[in-house]
Amino acid sequence: MPVLQSDQDEFRLDGEPFRILSGALHYFRVHPAQWRDRLRKARLLGLNTVDTYVPWNLHEPRPGSFTWADGLDLDGFLRLAREEGLYVLLRPGPYICGEWEGGGLPGWLLAEPDIRLRSTDPRYLGAVERFFAELLPRAVPHLAPRGGPVLAVQVENEFGAYGDDQPYLRGLVQLLRRHGVDVPLFTCDQPADLARGSVPGVLATANFGSRVAENLAALRAHRPRGPLMCAEFWNGWFDRWGGVHAARPAAAAAADLDRLLAAGASVNLYMFHGGTNFGFTSGANDKGTYRPTVTSYDYDAPLDEAGDPTPKFAAFREVIARHAPVPDAPLPPPSKKLTRLGITLTSRAPLLAQTAALGDAVPGERPLTLEELAARHGAGNGLGFVLYRTRLASAGPVLLHAPGVRDRAQVFVNMQPAGVLERESHEEALTVTVPAAGAELALLVENQGRVNYGPGLHDRKGLTGPVTANGAPLTGWTSTALPLDDLSGLDFADSGPLPVAGPAFHRGEFDVAEPADTYLDLAGWTKGCAWVNGFALGRYWSRGPQRRLYVPGPVLRRGRNTVVVLELHATARPAVDLRDTPDLGPTQE
Repeated sequence: MPVLQSDQDEFRLDGEPFRILSGALHYFRVHPAQWRDRLRKARLLGLNTVDTYVPWNLHEPRPGSFTWADGLDLDGFLRLAREEGLYVLLRPGPYICGEWEGGGLPGWLLAEPDIRLRSTDPRYLGAVERFFAELLPRAVPHLAPRGGPVLAVQVENEFGAYGDDQPYLRGLVQLLRRHGVDVPLFTCDQPADLARGSVPGVLATANFGSRVAENLAALRAHRPRGPLMCAEFWNGWFDRWGGVHAARPAAAAAADLDRLLAAGASVNLYMFHGGTNFGFTSGANDKGTYRPTVTSYDYDAPLDEAGDPTPKFAAFREVIARHAPVPDAPLPPPSKKLTRLGITLTSRAPLLAQTAALGDAVPGERPLTLEELAARHGAGNGLGFVLYRTRLASAGPVLLHAPGVRDRAQVFVNMQPAGVLERESHEEALTVTVPAAGAELALLVENQGRVNYGPGLHDRKGLTGPVTANGAPLTGWTSTALPLDDLSGLDFADSGPLPVAGPAFHRGEFDVAEPADTYLDLAGWTKGCAWVNGFALGRYWSRGPQRRLYVPGPVLRRGRNTVVVLELHATARPAVDLRDTPDLGPTQE
């Protein structure tokens, strides 16, 4: 494969002028059976490159335990990109942001109470070095000088928005070079952060979505020589629970893309195809109020969550054709979709009564965080839920004070619902009625997503502080991590009357003649998570904006299929639907 070089103010590929026309496509947000389809559509748009992050937290879910299989087969993704005639910009972090859980940093790092992430803290750097020692030998054979598609590798990610630590950034550069990364390196930052986030001798790029002339001028002022590149051209945006679906008009985004290309700059569309935050992988933001991100990462991108072209695809293709060759082929049609209405969920497994099938209880004088459970007790992976149990010494009204709920706690007394404490609502106290001395207090705490951007990255989960009852500290706890990555041990029984109080798994079956993409509609349900054939689709929440969960066609099979819904509160409707259209909620441009 040709080798990328910088020559004065342009890129060159084997000596010839070259413009990077890239689109972000995260392999871990797309079912692997659909990777080739998405890559092929990138070529049809007129792109010559795709860009992907590498999520450290998925590849190393527990300290020293690595996985590279199935949807995390980075080697397979890079090979497919090469087969489809695309180059790759590889962004290995270690921090990636991306509205991803913890910005890609493993939660178990936070088991150390005073660790400093994204710094020269030797505990953090030691973990980074261990991860890179596993990752980079897999990536180096795919670098362009060795015949692979990877043209360039990013150092960290938008570091200028976080800190000003040149020794840390230079150390990452040296680490990449030590492991054989011999392609150009680059940093990316928002224009105001370029001075803090760039490294001498490393290509600096800028991230923005509008004000093209102003932002390119800021990049040129920072680096008087070198190629101009927008490493994240924000053509859409992400959504948060309780908000609206963000959208950017195709015409406005296309006009800014045209200005960018007319200026001679290279570009990476963020996103070309957003995909999905499957399972418990969505992140959160906290600028004074905690705001968790929804399951869909549709991002109002040129390809929607199901990989179908949107109006933005056609508008961008027209713009790109003014500046570069575009394949002479028709626009790809939407994929076939499946509809099945009224799938009855006929059996049920109460969560509180079956936690032994989902995780091991760890005793302690105080509640243990999800990070402590994963790193020190091998319990869970830092994602999902954690159940805390203790006993209350006295009967009557009891004021519970729990200032460290991260992120949402359902409170139970003798397994009966007693209230909810939400971090997002800044709730810390709740009065419960205790029927008798010795009653069991349980708190089911959901990790709704670690903060992925800014100073709030040190976002520990579970009960992160003491819990008091009428001012007296509660002790003698058990802490049970519930990653919900294996539901095979649950004992389902026929469902009784509805509604059902408290968290419970509901299971149903349906038949499919021909698998196809579809959307799980949970109208009538309140809050929880869903699985189809054991594949974790993600979270749902009636507060919206997202109303339906994307189900990739490859998850389904001909014949009998199973759907499981964990409802945390109650439902009066023992059924779900599969619809042929998404519902991401009301839109705000």
